[in-house]
Amino acid sequence: MHPQLEKITREVIDRSHRTRETYLERIEHARAVWPSRKVLGCGNLAHGFAACNAAEKADLKADKKPNIAIVSSYNDMLSAHEPYRMAPEQIKAAIDAAGGVCQFAGGVPAMCDGITQGFPGMEMSLFSRDVIAMATVISLSHNMFDGALYLGVCDKIVPGLLMGALSFGHLPGIFIPAGPMPSGISNKEKARARQKYAEGKLTREELLDSESKSYHSPGTCTFYGTANSNQMMMEIMGLHLPGSSFVNPYTALRDRLTEKAAAQVLRFTATGQDYRPIGHVVDEKAIINAIIGLLATGGSTNHTMHLVAIARMAGIIINWNDFDNLSKVIPLIARIYPNGPADVNEFQNAGGMAMVIRELLENGLLHGDILTVGDQRGMQQYVEEPTLEDGVLKYQDTLKASRNPQVISRVKEPFAPVGGIHLMRGNLGRGISKVSSVSEEHQVVEAPAMVFDDQEEMLEAFRQGELERDFVAVLRFQGPRSNGMPELHKLTPALGLLQDRGFKVALLTDGRMSGASGKVPSAIHMYPECINGGPLAKVRNGDLIHLDIMAGIVNVLVDETEFHGRIPDESSADNHHIGMGRELFGGFRLGATTAETGASNLFVVD
Repeated sequence: MHPQLEKITREVIDRSHRTRETYLERIEHARAVWPSRKVLGCGNLAHGFAACNAAEKADLKADKKPNIAIVSSYNDMLSAHEPYRMAPEQIKAAIDAAGGVCQFAGGVPAMCDGITQGFPGMEMSLFSRDVIAMATVISLSHNMFDGALYLGVCDKIVPGLLMGALSFGHLPGIFIPAGPMPSGISNKEKARARQKYAEGKLTREELLDSESKSYHSPGTCTFYGTANSNQMMMEIMGLHLPGSSFVNPYTALRDRLTEKAAAQVLRFTATGQDYRPIGHVVDEKAIINAIIGLLATGGSTNHTMHLVAIARMAGIIINWNDFDNLSKVIPLIARIYPNGPADVNEFQNAGGMAMVIRELLENGLLHGDILTVGDQRGMQQYVEEPTLEDGVLKYQDTLKASRNPQVISRVKEPFAPVGGIHLMRGNLGRGISKVSSVSEEHQVVEAPAMVFDDQEEMLEAFRQGELERDFVAVLRFQGPRSNGMPELHKLTPALGLLQDRGFKVALLTDGRMSGASGKVPSAIHMYPECINGGPLAKVRNGDLIHLDIMAGIVNVLVDETEFHGRIPDESSADNHHIGMGRELFGGFRLGATTAETGASNLFVVD
């Protein structure tokens, strides 16, 4: 094990000692009566199995078989979740055959950042994670279950499901992915079309045709954004079956993996001999593994918030220093769009998670001794690939090297010697930068600020030709307490186009960028956020900004006395609170913690 990895892990364990111990005591208390439905009165229990068939009722009355909950994000509008349509019946059949009972416990909402980008709905996106966590808890609140299966894929859905699942940490749980859609046009072609449209060189009809060739069928989007970063993290934490993250939907292998997960959870209930509650699976080492996977693959910056919130639900305290310190020892060994041309299907074909995990394990850069939902307790099975032999699921340990070194490299020959996410610090606060997709010549920008309080305001300036210059776009009042911290991916085509024209450009904001954020340097998630008097609210047009994403430096180059004497401009602080249901989220905005503490309402930060 790399000594720095051991040191950081020990720091997290020591920092979390009190809160983790309290959490584990709560888990132990929750399973004091097992199965928990024994505490239910006759009327309560009768309600709980009223819709079951006679055999299931008999089994639940006699406590003969474990009862497994399904919590699903299924809807047929979102491509990533449509493949879950037939999953409940498939899972119920597999659990029945394996000797259990299964009930569909509840659904959780699932919204798509790809649809809401740049529109009011995006201002509820981050808080939908906490809504999903609460919906998961409600689904499991009936004292009926001995284990659970969680069906979800995209940006806030998986973090929300896991946060809710950890509130029922005494229950074993397995996450079942849906898989990515087959590849359409390349992500490079898609980005080129978006930039041409931003220039006015493509019609709306032509752009829609391009987008429809990219997002074209059931399954996750094929770029490596937050949704696919979710899948990577669930596997490297041991919450997916080995090799299951990036298998396409509606294939025989996908079906067998779903059935295997359904049967597998029965092995881990407290009634069996191999109890593996999800609150024990998600420990400090599993959380560290998730950060390592994020850095090694150039994953989404959104997880610098989601992982903090997930960890906190399990009594584990991490912060951005942990990400930054790990980034110094974890190399970038995967190139998946936007940090390379390949999509997730090409990543899977190159060896996928099995290859990444093998490289990290063999070089002492991953905890292999974690509890998982695989056939063994550690990570060893996760270097094997699932295959079908005469329709039967088998695992084969035949992958010894990357099938495409341009997509997955070796630790000793990385694409970059450091991980894909850096901590940003300076007199403008604390934030995050995704560095894996930014070419060397754009990693340092020093230019005058152009201050905006709205995405449309900036895009209108672009359309009017006012941005044909070197500048740092300062987008204010985009934090969780201001307007729910929307992603600002709508700005990417314009900024990318200006960069291609030879201008030095960068983005500085207390908001978020998409998990697909790419070649434009940025410092995002900045806090203290503007609505709390953060220093970004003092920046004025023309102030010189220095941004160095590799060194992790972000400063305004203004006389210190003058800058501190400025009164923060809060004139635009309340522009985004009404319409499209945003008025219902006032409590979420008011109670949100900082970006570094998870931007959540679900726990109190000490």
